[in-house]
Amino acid sequence: MKVLLVHPNRLRPPVAPVGLDYLADSLRAAGHEPLLLDLCFSDSIDSDIEAAAERGADLVGLTVRNVEDGDTFLLPGIRDIIGSLRERFDAPLVLGGAGLSLMPEAIIDYCGADFAIAGDGEQPLVNLADALRDAADVDRVPGLLWWDDGGLQRTPGAGLPLDRLPPRTRSFIDNLTYFREGGEVGFETRRGCPMECSYCADPVGKGRQCRVLPPARVVAELKALLAQGIDRFHTCDCEFNIPLEHGQAVCRAIIECGLGEKIRWRALCSPVPFDAETALLFRRAGCVGIQFGADSGNADMLRRFGRRFGPDDMSRTADHCRAAGIPFRCDVLIGGPGETKETARETIDLMRRISPERVGVNVGVRLFSGTPLARQVRAAGPVEINRDLVGARLDNEGFLRPLFHLSAALGPDPEAWLREEVRGDERFQFTRGGTSP
Repeated sequence: MKVLLVHPNRLRPPVAPVGLDYLADSLRAAGHEPLLLDLCFSDSIDSDIEAAAERGADLVGLTVRNVEDGDTFLLPGIRDIIGSLRERFDAPLVLGGAGLSLMPEAIIDYCGADFAIAGDGEQPLVNLADALRDAADVDRVPGLLWWDDGGLQRTPGAGLPLDRLPPRTRSFIDNLTYFREGGEVGFETRRGCPMECSYCADPVGKGRQCRVLPPARVVAELKALLAQGIDRFHTCDCEFNIPLEHGQAVCRAIIECGLGEKIRWRALCSPVPFDAETALLFRRAGCVGIQFGADSGNADMLRRFGRRFGPDDMSRTADHCRAAGIPFRCDVLIGGPGETKETARETIDLMRRISPERVGVNVGVRLFSGTPLARQVRAAGPVEINRDLVGARLDNEGFLRPLFHLSAALGPDPEAWLREEVRGDERFQFTRGGTSP
């Protein structure tokens, strides 16, 4: 089967589609032929789709990495691209990707695809290609959504242990161009998240079981990218230091093979677990920056978010980073359930005390179906009249369009109030949630 893999993400700075690299390795190993249509740098989407149609395809796969950028809804643009693909290809179309997996039923319905794969895509895409080639039933493809006379159907997902997937060659995507345009290329060391953060959709999209990639496989992938001239990376794990032992083992493997002196990388991490030994390992392995999900400086707000740390833990972690010489930034969420001006001030005060290089201030907490926070909001009564919600409150039952929890106790213009509170401190960078009813 000729499988055309389409990357529609045109956000800037550009982000290399790591998942398509991984999918291509699995398709090749199974005897299928992956083809690429990368629209990130396209000057004419229609012309590029037309050129791809001349090559032909038996199956078209499109990755949905982002549902939105801030409060900008991206799915209409993706739906337009799907419409153009439909006009030029007779082949069935399947959706996948991290964004798709957050709410696959709503997205396949909105975008009008034939199939969607929720969760891991490598083996299910091979299984789907096999079934379509052999004119077999698709109802045994794990994580698959499809339409039949009874409406939308879905099979349970079944994530494989990552070491059972083919070696990652990183040879399908032009990663060097992305590196030159955007500065860093992603790599993955694990999937799944056992944490219980009330707002987070990672366990919904990737499962709660944490599946790790053997450190030797991570090193091999980094070496393959380094051989292409790429030496700056970022981790794609939701929190690289969970489980801590695995993150440490990856760092040791990087150090032992001498890569720590040749590469530089940044990581997304939880404030805990993180100690002085971990900070030093990170630094020796080439880590030059950590982005922590600090969420809040108020202990009660952290408990409401389901976080397993307190403000003092974040202070200790900041001290470990400074002692090891690792720059760090913190992301905080303002506006969750129970947020008041006083709790928000505590967050600002904590950030000033621990002094990260940057503080990403998310004004409003995005709601995703399937999360504890979404269930809490629904239990509170009709969404349309909930004063603590901003964004798409109307005709948005599945929370597909951007909808944010933003506590009414913060006043009529929380962002303006927060900007006044930080008093021009340029370390605080604001991302605004939805504003329209």
